Amino acid sequence: MIVRTLDEIIGSERDVHAENGNWVSRRFVLDNDQAGFSFHETIIKAGTETHIWYKNHIEAVYCVAGDGEIEDLKTGEIHPIKDGTLYLLNDHDEHLLRGGGADMRLICAFCPPVTGREHHDEDGAYAPHPKTDLYDKARK
Repeated sequence: MIVRTLDEIIGSERDVHAENGNWVSRRFVLDNDQAGFSFHETIIKAGTETHIWYKNHIEAVYCVAGDGEIEDLKTGEIHPIKDGTLYLLNDHDEHLLRGGGADMRLICAFCPPVTGREHHDEDGAYAPHPKTDLYDKARK
C-alpha cells in the first residue's frame, strides 16, 4: 500500500513547476509506483494560457476548484471549466488550457504514466513512455 500526502509532495521532486510559471503539478502516483497510470494535482494559474498536445498519452482531468476554459484546436470549440467539470483527452486532442479569474485546481490521471520529470516539448507533448507495448491504448 502506498499512502502520500500533499504536504509530503510539496517541495519534493514530485512537486513540478512549469518553466513559464503557468502551472504546478503535484505527482502523487508515478510510473515507478507501477500502477499503470499516474495521478496528479495540478494548479493552473489564473490568467495563463498553455498549449498542450499529449500525442503519447491519454489524460482525464477533473476540476475541484477555480475556473478557466479549454479550447479544442481541431474544432475551435471552447468549453468552460469550473468545479465539477471533467474533460477527457481521449483522442490526443491538441488544446489550449486557460486559467480564468481564480487558479484552477485539477485532479489528473495519465495513461501511460509519467515518470515525473517530463517537460512539454515544442508541440506541448510529453515523450512516449519507454514501455509503449504495455500501453497501446494510449498510443496513436
